[in-house]
Formats: sequence, C-alpha cells, structure tokens
Amino acid sequence: MDPNTLLLIMAVFVFVSAVALSIQAGFLFGIYKASRGVQLSTERLVPKVESLIETSRLTVDQSRKQIVEITAKTTDILDITRRQLERVDEVMGDATVRARIQLEHAEMVIDDTMNRAHETVAIVHGGIMKPLREIQGVAAGLHAALQYLSRGRRPDPNHVTSDEEMFI
Repeated sequence: MDPNTLLLIMAVFVFVSAVALSIQAGFLFGIYKASRGVQLSTERLVPKVESLIETSRLTVDQSRKQIVEITAKTTDILDITRRQLERVDEVMGDATVRARIQLEHAEMVIDDTMNRAHETVAIVHGGIMKPLREIQGVAAGLHAALQYLSRGRRPDPNHVTSDEEMFI
C-alpha cells in the first residue's frame, strides 16, 4: 500500500482514538461529579446513622438488662410454682390416705351394723315370731274345740268326710 494511504488511515484511527478518549474523559468527569454528590449526601447522613447506631446500642443494652431481670423473675416464679406443686402433692397424698382410712372405717361400721341387724332379725324371729305362731296354734285349737263343743250333736257324715279329706 501506498505510504500516504497508510498515513491517512493512521490519522483517521488516531482521530477516532482521540474522540474516544475525549468521550471517556467526559464520562470519568461525570462519574467524579456523581461520586462527589454521593459523598456529600453520605456525609450529611453519617451523623444521623451514628446517632441511630448509638440509640440502637443503648436499646440493646437496656433490653439485655430487662431480659436478665425477666429471666431472674421467671426463674423465681418457676421455683415458687414448683414448691407450691410439691405442697399440693403432699396435701393430695395426705387427703388420699385419710380418705382411704375413713372409707375403711365406714366399711367396718356398715359391716358391724349389718351384722347387728341380722342378729336382731334372728332374735325377733326366734323370740317373737315363734311364740306368736305357737299362740296362734293354741288359739286355733281352742276355737276348733269350742266349735265342736258348741255343736252338741253328732257330726254330719258328709261334713266329717270333707274334714278328713282336707288332711289327707
């Protein structure tokens, strides 16, 4: 190729490179301006963020203290509850034992009462009912004798036969 053409091509490429570098320089200047604006905004926010961090730190410290207090109180409450449950368990155990003893006493009293009632019924049956039946038998015999004597005449054979048939 011809040296002039080559020089012309090189000049064009150098010009294109110069334009590209100029555009890059413009972009870099824009980036610098934007980063400077972000830096200024950030510098204005830094005190606010620092105060927020300090407030958060104080809140966390207070929360830790309160959590320690709550944990201690909860532990105390659980200990008291455990002791109360142990007392309730003892009372329930004692009440169960006493109730069992009372039930055994009641059962013994009921058994004794039933035995006495049976003995009383046996005594009444043997001492009162038996003599009453004997008296009733004697009275029935006297009644039959009085009827027989009050008739005064001979008994009717039909009537005697019916009386005998009753006993057969």
